[in-house]
Amino acid sequence: MLDKKNIRIGFSIGDLNGIGGELILKIINERNLLKSFTSIIYASAKVINFLNNHFKYLINFNEINHVRQALPYEINVLNVWTEDIEIKFGEPTKESGKYAVLSLQSSVKDLKLNLIDVLVTLPINKHNIQSKKFNFPGHTDYISNVLNGESLMFMVSKELKVGLLTDHVPINKVSSLINESLISKKINIIINSLRIDFGISNPKVAVLGVNPHTGDNGVIGIEDDTIIRPAIDNLKKSGNLIFGPYSADSFFGSKQYQNYDAIIASYHDQGLIPFKTLTFGKGVNFTAGLDRIRTSPDHGTAYEIAGKGIANLESFEEAILTAIMIYRNRKSNNF
Repeated sequence: MLDKKNIRIGFSIGDLNGIGGELILKIINERNLLKSFTSIIYASAKVINFLNNHFKYLINFNEINHVRQALPYEINVLNVWTEDIEIKFGEPTKESGKYAVLSLQSSVKDLKLNLIDVLVTLPINKHNIQSKKFNFPGHTDYISNVLNGESLMFMVSKELKVGLLTDHVPINKVSSLINESLISKKINIIINSLRIDFGISNPKVAVLGVNPHTGDNGVIGIEDDTIIRPAIDNLKKSGNLIFGPYSADSFFGSKQYQNYDAIIASYHDQGLIPFKTLTFGKGVNFTAGLDRIRTSPDHGTAYEIAGKGIANLESFEEAILTAIMIYRNRKSNNF
């Protein structure tokens, strides 16, 4: 039986032809981190044995068929499937996408049922996961659909935290999706997360404008003056420390971001390009606003290096440590 006092961390293995499996085995082999809690890898014993042999590791694990069979402070591999699978490192195949989805679905189900405390997801390929039964742009969209709460993609590191008003949407739809209700909802998610998940009692949040130079008084667009600024003013009335909108082009280069606990960007690349430029390899993708905790490394499947044993552990390790920190902060806040 699982020890309820011990943190139970689940790992969805991601695309089998990418670096997800390598990262899991590598962190077991090179760090003592996983010995501090109960880990459950959602894949199959056959896959882990193959990876063990390929990378010449000698990692012992406990094979289980249900999460309740997991042994505390051990490496547990849950058989989500039992059939043989051919792993083709570096190739985004339909089969590797199928098993990535099975691992994700099984782990999220156990997360929802509180059979694991936190979930760390390894990278998937957004194209080969698509099917008639699974039609989501990525992890965040699927997890948000299954768990309770209002989600926000929150990219976090020790130096910088960036949330998004819109995430996986085409750039030509961004301005039509941004309204005062959305801004208020997303900023409140960030404020609550900073307080509960990161222990920042009175957070300061900066908001980036949607247009170049925040519209230059309507010369390059009116959204910043007619939508974003009024939303910020209303949020300030509740005593929140919200500032902006700021022109995005100079905000990070001038290091203005260092004056705030979090930044909220209007769209994916506006926030993630500076975030990954400044923190790449140390950043974490956290799905804020939900009743369960999910984190992920800040990189993709890295097909170009898959199977070579050279994947960098830093972001994955930070994803694990961040999940543990948030779990403990929520417990201390009775959340």
